[in-house]
Amino acid sequence: MSTYTEDLRKVTTRRLIEMKQRGEKISMLTAYDYSMATLIDQAGMDVILVGDSASNVMCGNITTLPITLDQMIYHGRAVMNAVKRALVVVDMPFGSYQGNSKEAVASAIRIMKETGADCVKLEGGAEIKESIERILSAGIPIMGHLGLTPQSINKFGTYTVRAKEKAEAQKLIEDAHLLEELGCFAIVLEKIPAKLAEQVAKELTIPIIGIGAGGGVDGQVLVMHDMLGINKGFSPRFLRRYADLNSVITEAVQNYIKDVKTSDFPNEKEQY
Repeated sequence: MSTYTEDLRKVTTRRLIEMKQRGEKISMLTAYDYSMATLIDQAGMDVILVGDSASNVMCGNITTLPITLDQMIYHGRAVMNAVKRALVVVDMPFGSYQGNSKEAVASAIRIMKETGADCVKLEGGAEIKESIERILSAGIPIMGHLGLTPQSINKFGTYTVRAKEKAEAQKLIEDAHLLEELGCFAIVLEKIPAKLAEQVAKELTIPIIGIGAGGGVDGQVLVMHDMLGINKGFSPRFLRRYADLNSVITEAVQNYIKDVKTSDFPNEKEQY
């Protein structure tokens, strides 16, 4: 058995902090349904993110903005039905927490009650301070998200690397410290310079999880469909594909079609 799956204790927010303290890297991957979450959890993943990337890979939307709170709860519940060990984080979707802290805590409570998830993730820093405070006051753990924040794509107008300029980099550092001070248990840094991400990871005591943020952080996260090669239309520099399931699945489906058309399936042993 892999050394990464020998410890079958439930992963908690506290355990992630302990992992950082002893220098153990944190593995994190997205999942959106029962079957894939079962496989990912059994493989020994530390954290499973029910990401609003479901808007893209599950629903076919161009951005993450269209996915609703009800849809995120649906995916979160499916994943929680499968997971026994990993910490499960559910993204709060666009519009469920920005600008209205009362709505934010109500949305977070719905996620926790209706999915059974361990915590939620929010994008942003000082501008969502009040929402973070209200959610934390309800006893709900929060993972922050800074750098490239896909829910703000219409503001940025591009998915290019963020915080390359001094002013934006300084704001990111300040926001990261603020999130820690408010009580967030971890932060995702997306698509920022590796040196900046490493600096943040060293300055903060909470775990920093990177996606396109270099190797100097405390852990890594990828979107499952990208990592497994299901989605071939997305090829950023930071993505490493560990499989080519696009080709494997396509070939299997084509073979099934052929066998049906030629009456090879089902054969006599496959009938009652």
